[in-house]
Amino acid sequence: MKHYLKTLEETVHNHWDLPALADFGGKKYSYGDLATQVETLHLFFEKAGIKKGDRISICARNSAHWAIAFWAVNTYESVVVPLLADFHPDSIARLVNHSGSVLLFTDADIWSKLDCGAMPELKAAVNLGDFSLLWSSDQDYSSAWAQKEGLLSDKYPQGFKPENVSYPTDNFDTLSIINYTSGTSGDPKGVMLTYGAMSDTDEFANAHFPNTPGQTMVSMLPLAHMYGLAIEFIHPNVDGVTVYFLGKAPSPTTLLAAMKEVKPYMVITVPLVMEKIYASSIKPALVKVRTLLAIPFLRRLIYNKVRNKLMDAFGGNVGCFIMGGAPLKREVERCFKRIRLPYTVGYGMTEACPLLAYEWWEQFVPGSCGKPVHQLRIDSSDPQRVPGEIQARGANLTIGYYKNPEANAQAFTEDGWFKTGDLGIIDSKGNVFIKGRIKSMILGSSGQNIYPEEIEAVLSTIPYVEESVVVDRGGKIVALVYPANKDEIDEETMKDLPQTICTLANISLAKYCQINRVELVDTPFEKTPKMSIKRYLYK
Repeated sequence: MKHYLKTLEETVHNHWDLPALADFGGKKYSYGDLATQVETLHLFFEKAGIKKGDRISICARNSAHWAIAFWAVNTYESVVVPLLADFHPDSIARLVNHSGSVLLFTDADIWSKLDCGAMPELKAAVNLGDFSLLWSSDQDYSSAWAQKEGLLSDKYPQGFKPENVSYPTDNFDTLSIINYTSGTSGDPKGVMLTYGAMSDTDEFANAHFPNTPGQTMVSMLPLAHMYGLAIEFIHPNVDGVTVYFLGKAPSPTTLLAAMKEVKPYMVITVPLVMEKIYASSIKPALVKVRTLLAIPFLRRLIYNKVRNKLMDAFGGNVGCFIMGGAPLKREVERCFKRIRLPYTVGYGMTEACPLLAYEWWEQFVPGSCGKPVHQLRIDSSDPQRVPGEIQARGANLTIGYYKNPEANAQAFTEDGWFKTGDLGIIDSKGNVFIKGRIKSMILGSSGQNIYPEEIEAVLSTIPYVEESVVVDRGGKIVALVYPANKDEIDEETMKDLPQTICTLANISLAKYCQINRVELVDTPFEKTPKMSIKRYLYK
């Protein structure tokens, strides 16, 4: 297995002047710039007394400076602790403290809301906006920060050059990242991932969706989430791909404007983004010509035109749309197949760095989430038909949860398989189908297993439903529904809407899992960074 830092080192040596990082609409950094900035930070770390294995947190919006800070910490062999900028300030301080971080890269706005007293081991904070020192409680840190440029020129009087770049690769079993994530089931846990786990993910990605130096990528997912960090940033960037950062979560208009200009070779996203594009652009276009779709010859022409228009909107170079984090709505998936959009939906979690299942779009089976990346098994008497817990084993898996022996004891089976908490089946061809979460499964009155996600998939086909959460209330199945286009629904229709949705859904549902009641909610459901609904908030 090749170390991803070895690949990065080779890219720096061979493509010193190639653009590596860029803020969309802002400054670009070549691989030479990146390596020089990384070395400058290394000299600061060393002078300040920061050691290998010390934890360093990064909490800010995506940016080229975020990426530089990551590479500096990661290649120094300190432990990166990426934290979501959207976390509450109290949560950020609590996680910085829990990780024992000695240094925090953040921005001025986030820093102004943090309580230093809640982070007693923290010794300094650096502003990622302009790489200035925000605060320090340690003179060694303050002095080292002030000297860092001079330290570089003293060590390299002839200038820092490609041959000076060397990154460590004898550390496959060494802790690299502690990734805190709330997932969809409660309080965050610190997932520990090694350099080997990240190298394994990069190797798999290279085998299934390789990169070429000079290609471009738009980063829209949070870098503090493993999906965005590993697949949208690390994997392409080590191979010479220029990664453009959008900063905050973009609107569809901003996103498509960036795609049009950057012309990415691949799009890494979540289903919700593609569902919004379908609802705002593709569906209305097809509705206008639905009578013509009945004519086979015209149908294919129309589908080709829709596909080409969408591909052009994303810059014209996209080889595949890779989605993850949630299932794709059936209606949208059917349309994407009809227009032959090159898309696939994968399956993963932070603990797998993040890939558990994947398939290239040409072999992808709709409704599935690909085939196992390494080993997956179903804890069931009949894994092809009876859903059971999906359990995983492989070099990409976590070594456990940081300072959490209770979670560690529950995470693995006696024979060493990681328990995902997801329910699924694997068909005879190896395709993985997710049925739901163990914690959200409802046990019916006659002993049947009822999977809320399957009921929600039926609800998603109803025009009135934007999104839904199915819960068990006293043995009754209740669907919480956020209506689609609610501002366009008249008062009389809205009054009857719960019963209308209930009736339409139950036509397609088995007797034992029919909905007893529909309740409308006023606002969209709260979501995690990967756009999964936070189910634990709704009961």
